[in-house]
Amino acid sequence: MPQVVLIYPQIPPNTGNIARTCAATGTELHLVGPMGFEISDRYLKRAGLDYWPYVKLHCHPSLEAFRGCHRQRGGRWVGFSTRGSCSYIKHQYQPDDWLLFGSETAGLPEEVLENCTATVYIPMAQPGVRSLNLSVSAAVGLFEARRQLGYVE
Repeated sequence: MPQVVLIYPQIPPNTGNIARTCAATGTELHLVGPMGFEISDRYLKRAGLDYWPYVKLHCHPSLEAFRGCHRQRGGRWVGFSTRGSCSYIKHQYQPDDWLLFGSETAGLPEEVLENCTATVYIPMAQPGVRSLNLSVSAAVGLFEARRQLGYVE
């Protein structure tokens, strides 16, 4: 099953909302630091409600630590970015994909984008709107991957 990875998340409620989505779908969630908050942040906990026991959470103190985890487990990096080369709907997902999302303020760092097998974007109908909220983007991407792979009935 695909996994969700947040690289340098900054806003606790967004991460908490993504954690709820991951709990509801049985999806592993990887947080890559440095983060803009502590894992014990009350806003993070509040957004995740009482679903935290159901979150398969992995915290990596650095990008290098996360890379080590990825090397051990394998799979493709699929980077979600406004500069992606393919619509997220047209991309063909695989069960071992890692869905990478960058911070709310800067997106995925260039060094991460360069190491992605594919980069995808979520189309915006309004040219003045650059992107969706991080938690919405993660849900949209995860559910499309799950749909394609037959995890959604």
